[in-house]
Amino acid sequence: MTKPVRNPRSQRYNPASEDFHKEDFPFYWLAQVHGRYAMSMEKKLKKINLDIPRWRILFTLKEEGTCSISKIAHHAIAKVPTVTKIVQRMKEDGLVETRIRSDDGRVTEVMMTAKGIEAIADIQVATHDLFRESFKDMTEAQIKRLNKLLEQLFNNLPDH
Repeated sequence: MTKPVRNPRSQRYNPASEDFHKEDFPFYWLAQVHGRYAMSMEKKLKKINLDIPRWRILFTLKEEGTCSISKIAHHAIAKVPTVTKIVQRMKEDGLVETRIRSDDGRVTEVMMTAKGIEAIADIQVATHDLFRESFKDMTEAQIKRLNKLLEQLFNNLPDH
């Protein structure tokens, strides 16, 4: 008598499996978390006349300093034309300045203005409680582990 073939436990996470349930699928939860987070961030940022794309660009510049449009697009997970349009609007709002890279005229560099630095401070005040509440009851070790798992998942995915 042969034993019935059992799928490995991990197959319940595979959408191609007959045992699949969406609540067992990590990307379901990633999408749920991201959606809820994005809605909350948009609500907080709207109160200070900003949005998530501007937030991503400002925080990329805060951490990286002067950046090319393509480097910002990489960090913001956005297309270069989209970032170019957002940067132009941010320039009109006085949040950033742009210049052509001296050694390569094809590259536009972006840097924060004093108004952009002030916007960072406003964002930090407006979103502080959201971040605190998001990670309540989680230890630093748990947050580090979560980040490591997400990084591993990211690195397992194809790069376009």
